[in-house]
Amino acid sequence: MGSFKSSVFILVLHLLEGTLSDSLIQLNNNGYEGIVIAIDPNVPEDETIIQQIKDMVTQASPYLFEATEKRFYFKNVAILIPEKWKTKPEYVRPKLETYKNADVLVAEQNPLGNDEPYTEQMGHCGEKGERIHFTLDFLAGKKFSQYGPQERVFVHEWAHLRWGVYDEYNNDQKFYLSNGKKEAVRCSAGISGKNVIKKCQGGSCITKSCKLDKVTGLYEEGCEFIPYDRQTEPASIMFSQSIDSVVKFCTEKNHNKDAPNPQNQRCNLRSTWEVIQDSEDFKKTTPMTTQPPTPTFSLLQIGQRIVCLVLDKSGSMATGDRLKRLNQAGKLFLLQIVEQGSWVGMVTFDSAAQVQSELIQINSGTERDALTKSLPTVATGGTSICSGLRSAFAVIKKKYPTDGAEIVLLTDGEDNTISSCFNEVKQSGAVIHTVALGPSAAKELEELSKMTGGLQTYASDQAQNNGLIDAFGALSSGNGVDSQRAIQLESKGVTLQNNQWMNGTVLVDSTVGNDTLFLITWTTQPPQILLRDPSGNKQDGFVMDTNTKMAYLQIPGTAKVGMWSYSLQASSQTLTLTVTSRASSATLPPITVTSKMNKDTGKFPSPMAVYAKVHQGATPILRATVTAVIESVNGNTVNLELLDNGAGADATKDDGIYSRYFTAYDTNGRYSVKVWALGGINAAGQKVTPRQNGAMYIPGWIENGEVKWNPPRPEINKNDLQGKQVCFSRTSSGGSFVASGVPLAPIPDLFPPCQITDLQAKIHGDNFINLTWTAPGDDYDHGRAHKYIIKISANILDLRDKFNDSLQVNTSDLIPKEANSKEIFVFTPEDITFENGTDLFIAVQAVDKSNLKSEISNIARVSLFIPPETPPEIPTPSPPCPDISVNSTIPGLHVLKIMWKWLGELQLTLG
Repeated sequence: MGSFKSSVFILVLHLLEGTLSDSLIQLNNNGYEGIVIAIDPNVPEDETIIQQIKDMVTQASPYLFEATEKRFYFKNVAILIPEKWKTKPEYVRPKLETYKNADVLVAEQNPLGNDEPYTEQMGHCGEKGERIHFTLDFLAGKKFSQYGPQERVFVHEWAHLRWGVYDEYNNDQKFYLSNGKKEAVRCSAGISGKNVIKKCQGGSCITKSCKLDKVTGLYEEGCEFIPYDRQTEPASIMFSQSIDSVVKFCTEKNHNKDAPNPQNQRCNLRSTWEVIQDSEDFKKTTPMTTQPPTPTFSLLQIGQRIVCLVLDKSGSMATGDRLKRLNQAGKLFLLQIVEQGSWVGMVTFDSAAQVQSELIQINSGTERDALTKSLPTVATGGTSICSGLRSAFAVIKKKYPTDGAEIVLLTDGEDNTISSCFNEVKQSGAVIHTVALGPSAAKELEELSKMTGGLQTYASDQAQNNGLIDAFGALSSGNGVDSQRAIQLESKGVTLQNNQWMNGTVLVDSTVGNDTLFLITWTTQPPQILLRDPSGNKQDGFVMDTNTKMAYLQIPGTAKVGMWSYSLQASSQTLTLTVTSRASSATLPPITVTSKMNKDTGKFPSPMAVYAKVHQGATPILRATVTAVIESVNGNTVNLELLDNGAGADATKDDGIYSRYFTAYDTNGRYSVKVWALGGINAAGQKVTPRQNGAMYIPGWIENGEVKWNPPRPEINKNDLQGKQVCFSRTSSGGSFVASGVPLAPIPDLFPPCQITDLQAKIHGDNFINLTWTAPGDDYDHGRAHKYIIKISANILDLRDKFNDSLQVNTSDLIPKEANSKEIFVFTPEDITFENGTDLFIAVQAVDKSNLKSEISNIARVSLFIPPETPPEIPTPSPPCPDISVNSTIPGLHVLKIMWKWLGELQLTLG
């Protein structure tokens, strides 16, 4: 336990590196520390799961060690145990570990109907993943024949998670042509097996060799590459770690660059080992000369939530209604956001700290109302952030250790002494969420949230953007089940003139409706408020708080499903509307939207990427309308439509993660991020499972020359091939980031078009090659590129490494479309020999109006296959009638001759 606790101090350096990641993992002397494996809160109590996790990690460590040439091993792991499980003396309270920052989640069978292990990857090649997912049956070894040993699968998924590599198989294209020869997609090419198909009829099945498709030159649909159970090839773990001989990653020497798999497509034909070698982990380690120690484990059980608000009431908080807005946001948090059963305290500070409330457990509305009365009402004095933090630690320690407690710190002022309490913060084990209000909040404020894994947010003085309420609305617990968390359905504001109306609707869908709250704020006078439920019934009973300039209505029971309409009338003031709710059922997961930036700091001209994950439980919601609003410290806002199209910033199409690059910097300093999501389709009804990055499902094995088939890979619901339309509305805070290096206006164009990552090529007709791709923009995935450069080569590496020297295709008639449009271009290869069996490789580069060039696209390939001519059918002539004359010598006809002669004589006699 001691080594695990000491890792918290080293963890601080890791959390301050700049990449925005919830993970606590750090690499210390070749060993990975701070790994968090969480058992889902809905999993029934079963202590064998803990042992299964320990066994998997313990056995995976030496496999990882050898696979990485003695560089890495698993040093210590924290296992998060659900709160509802029985407490035990060996279960201790977590420090910074939460479900939100868990690296591995162990849950029951996923909603897509299978036990497939997989890893969420939002970013591109070489960028860390988000989380590994395992099911209970997988962890228990019940899927051994399909995926292999659990410890090997863990290493496969770890490579996705830690180093951003991709799979070396392809479920969408299992075979390809190489110089006219059919090959199975695999790495390395030394993996041996047979290409067979399973034919079933009437309850019996037979295994047959695959037939040739005379159109494509590949094998018929349903053909599978079945590996031999005995192999000698050591690579590759990212193809199939389940093969006994596989103990290494593919390297530059044995990597199959021809195979059309995700690793080649997304990592520019580099092997997985080359990508690993480029990682920060690899660069700061050297191979060990001794065997690594066995992993150690900490058993952490989630407990009741402990939160202390630390609120600035210095003189600057009197500026621009900041104190009023603090009260509005604070009341939303206390009345609605913080969960029942939580312990909440409050500290205010100016040049010194004052305890406004000791820890109170929230069991009813009584405690919530009491806490709201402790919110500050007068702003005066200086700013001493450390005084507020030290007082909060003291408040918490009166009842509980500070381990795992949360502090919500809001300030608008500068404080050059904030670093004096950094060591106390590190030692506390508490998580600090920071809210920077206005343009002058202490520049070091974010260091506190970075070093503790807390959420960092920023709210401008533009009240109509509702930033402060959004920041507090994002502070739901990082633990517990989804049904307990507050979900924001709407957040908007507007400045009205001359008795104007703010009209709109809020959609309450079937997955939410419990504990629904409508909150309205204003800046001068209470507005006229009209609210109607989906049946048209007027809703009365708003609680009017004229001192705080807010009104709110709690809908009793479960709010009606449908459109709630509102109309607010006011003059010469700003109004905001916020609607929050909770899940309608403990068993039906609510639709949720979580958003984040790829980094917490942006250095011009490096783009930022914004991500929004739209899911119902583990099921992606597809084809939603998702918009990010990014506000700078100047108060300027930029609206970005986020896309799930597998292009630009979006790594994977149709995975429910919507993405876009941000390049519209206008100043240095803080930027806030907010996301809206509307409508969509539940992927559980999709015919095609969204691509997941995870271990390959082995269709079968060849044992002693006989094919032993595994059960077929589970298929998802086919009854609704179009997917289930879902109507919903959500808003989500994506936190904040800090920009630097932004020059004064006019800002120069230093952003090239983004890389094309989805180039595809097909042959049509007489050697016509049809290319398709998603258009990049002038600035990454915004605007319109100026032109395209298309190059071809018969050698895939020459095209990658000598793109400028490769043969160029005439694109004079190709005019780029707006970013994210579908491009189509058809050409005939010239000045290159293109005959039957020829492989041709194609790549595209986009150029903007400033002559800035994108990275070279993924390389597409076509293989010319000319079906063998089938000779025309020649009708077979009918055989001549046999000669049955008396003189005929055809054997066996003498009997017929005698009968013929006899019948003739008989006819004469009868006549």
